[in-house]
Amino acid sequence: MGSVRKGQIKKLLVLETLPKPINHSGTMEPISLGGTFTLPRILGTVPVEPDGSAYMEVPALRSLFFVALDENDMSVKRMQSFLTVMPGEVTSCTGCHENRTNAARDKSRPTLMAMQRQPSRIEPIAGIPNVFDFPRDIQPILDKHCTSCHDYDKREGQLVLTGDRGPTYSHSYVTLMSGYVSHGKDAAESNLPPRAIGTSASRLMEFIDGSHYQAELTQREIDYVRYWIESGAPYAGTYAALGTGMVGIQQLNEDLLADKSGCCASCHGKRFPVNVELLYNLTRPEESLALLAPLAKEAGGYALCKPKSPRREGGNDADVFADTDDPDYQKLLANIRRLKRDLDRRKRFDMPGFRPGEHYVREMKKYGILPEDCNPKTDPLDAYALDRAYWKSLWYRPTN
Repeated sequence: MGSVRKGQIKKLLVLETLPKPINHSGTMEPISLGGTFTLPRILGTVPVEPDGSAYMEVPALRSLFFVALDENDMSVKRMQSFLTVMPGEVTSCTGCHENRTNAARDKSRPTLMAMQRQPSRIEPIAGIPNVFDFPRDIQPILDKHCTSCHDYDKREGQLVLTGDRGPTYSHSYVTLMSGYVSHGKDAAESNLPPRAIGTSASRLMEFIDGSHYQAELTQREIDYVRYWIESGAPYAGTYAALGTGMVGIQQLNEDLLADKSGCCASCHGKRFPVNVELLYNLTRPEESLALLAPLAKEAGGYALCKPKSPRREGGNDADVFADTDDPDYQKLLANIRRLKRDLDRRKRFDMPGFRPGEHYVREMKKYGILPEDCNPKTDPLDAYALDRAYWKSLWYRPTN
């Protein structure tokens, strides 16, 4: 880290990668969108000495990783692997950050400042969740400070930061993960340069520092956003979300981009210019970008799409949809409403009435978290509490 001066790192943020009770695919949805594949838990921070050394006591048999923080608690470097220590084990970071053929330093002859004191205990961070959930923890901040300008009726900067649901994620989450949050988890390379990922590289932090119009967040709200980013920017805060709450849009996308369609394919070919998650609003179907972009402004649309030629005999080339009575508009609206009904039936983890899926419940029974006679359709189930009980059941506990 040649660009980092000695003494610039003030703390290490200590996080734990939490085990999954079940997996449904090799991808991360709906835990994140290109971010973390697993849920991280924030354990707290430990101090870093002026010479750059740290010495700490960590829980045994847990998957831990670190983020180096500067004097402003902004990320400088993120560990993109993890370490696990056995009970009573003493280890050092020689190997990844030193020559691999060198032996670890002899602790009986300490030269590092941190080795001249007792190991630090991890200091929990007061007032923030240790496992973040975007709809629960971050969306209320956006609703309070951002959506007055970034909703469908205003859409300043062509950004929408409302919590309206798309096929898999909320529109605000997809927007932030599309260039405003640098998480780095799904990058093809690792060991990135300092300040390449995390809060230091995330444009979102520039908009919440008090300089962006009337967006004046409290310190607690800033900390929520900061540590959410350092946690890998998760969407769902529970593994019960895996395999649930997602609706298929492939056929609808194919229909819109089919050669026979005069609405989209003539301009967009085989690919839309935005993430398809943003095209369909399954909370307010009439506010779907797929409907508003080609709709005339006089009819309440954005008039962003213009046909290359009249779509019908006697038509004009001013707008794709002149008004909401257009048959193709009504057909598309009906399809989006159908998707909404599908999601309302399936339920997403942040929707009232959500229940964990049968496979999640099966594993919770297997691990003894739920009783064998639990009825997943009728018995009360708190997915977040079940997750916590599952993780805690795997913790190492000394027998004496």
